[in-house]
Amino acid sequence: MRLVILGPPGAGKGTQAELLSEALGIPHISTGDLFRANISQGTPVGIEAKKYLDAGNLVPSEITVDMVRARLAEPDAVKGFLLDGFPRSTEQADALVEILTNLDESLDGVLSLEVDADVVVERMLARGRADDTEEVIRNRLSVYTTETAPLLEYYAGQIKAIDAVGDVQEVHQRILGALAGS
Repeated sequence: MRLVILGPPGAGKGTQAELLSEALGIPHISTGDLFRANISQGTPVGIEAKKYLDAGNLVPSEITVDMVRARLAEPDAVKGFLLDGFPRSTEQADALVEILTNLDESLDGVLSLEVDADVVVERMLARGRADDTEEVIRNRLSVYTTETAPLLEYYAGQIKAIDAVGDVQEVHQRILGALAGS
């Protein structure tokens, strides 16, 4: 199964992606994890990505697309994957179509985790990360709305909307139910 998981920062994408990865036996490919690995290793891509992330902005598409292309070519992604944090724009969605076409594959679905902005702020502040100030969080939500929300239109026919408010297992069961109904 090849899935994309969408939703604002703090919607629970990472948590749900990990649970789905285990349930479906496919890798959870998080651009956030790819960026953090490159940042901690001090790679040129990591240093560049850090400048954008520290300001609460999105990393430029060409950096992200190259990372994802390389990751999807790895053997564990052959039977499927769950993309978390990519695509973030219709330009990246077009790049994903190209990547998958070259692999002779296509997406099976798009999950959209839906949660109110105030709940997101509360959740992210509770994580206690140094880069999660309310100002940065609200900027990230604004960037998400402006740049990522158009994906909801792009993927209109493939989206399964999931209420992401509630207990982690409740949300997980909603996702499994939505996937079973497809």
